[in-house]
Amino acid sequence: MTDAQETSISNAARPPAREEGPAPVPLLEPRGGIPPVTATPEALAGVVEAFAAGRGPVAVDAERASGYRYGQSAYLVQLRRAGAGTALVDPVGCPDLTALGEAIGDAEWVLHAATQDLPCLRETGMRPTRLFDTELAGRLAGFARVGLGAMVENVLGYSLEKGHSAVDWSTRPLPDPWLRYAALDVELLVDLRDALEEELERQGKLEWARQEFAAIAAAPPAAPRKDPWRRTSGMHKVRRRRQMAAVRELWTARDRVARRRDVSPGKVLTDAAIVEAALAMPATVQALAALPGYGHRMGRRQLEQWLAAVQRARALPESELPQP
Repeated sequence: MTDAQETSISNAARPPAREEGPAPVPLLEPRGGIPPVTATPEALAGVVEAFAAGRGPVAVDAERASGYRYGQSAYLVQLRRAGAGTALVDPVGCPDLTALGEAIGDAEWVLHAATQDLPCLRETGMRPTRLFDTELAGRLAGFARVGLGAMVENVLGYSLEKGHSAVDWSTRPLPDPWLRYAALDVELLVDLRDALEEELERQGKLEWARQEFAAIAAAPPAAPRKDPWRRTSGMHKVRRRRQMAAVRELWTARDRVARRRDVSPGKVLTDAAIVEAALAMPATVQALAALPGYGHRMGRRQLEQWLAAVQRARALPESELPQP
């Protein structure tokens, strides 16, 4: 155990909402070291047993491969509970985590920005009945910065290394530095929860916060967005209905390819490229290839695929064009 970890209990008890003070202490290693990745049914059974026997709230976090893979599935689930320690669970090797969710189902789950992680946790079979959202608690308590690193610094006096937040978590095997980062994300989450609860109580906002947390836990999964293509970045430049139809056709074609290849749609075709083609409405492969985003590295077959989407938009009758 490092000097930083030996003082975690006393630091967690200091008054929260500390926006200024001594330099934060770097938190470099999890208290029990980096736990092995749980990736088999046998290992998962041991984790389920340990967390069922643990006590108190459960810190829960999940890592996704946003920007690399299609969708928002979890590629690592981290948990920490008193009496059980820290677990790193691989949803690729253990896709059904229903038993783990049930083992901690009666406990309060502590998450940071719960609405970001709950959808991918639900995919694995994990659903909380009670939760405490440390990001939302920070907002309600009036913190100016509510990212996990900022909250741990301002409330507990520790600094977390955040260099691996945007890596490709679908990578296998996961490198040790990434696993260390993932374990540290839940290392002090319950300490942060306790300090924020005290601060909310002091401000007379605790009951309000509990109602918000209960609403998040009880909320059904979000319905699919209507016309998701309208969220294409740069869409504000597209004014004509036929150009809007081109965005829709290109977005739909890109989504189909990205889903099939299990890659982020932006790696198939950028939003900027979709908008460029919609504005220009090119009639030939050569004209399309001359646009930004369709350069020399794109093969003719790909160019023909995107041109076909533009041509479908060009051929639509007026009655089928999208409304602004």
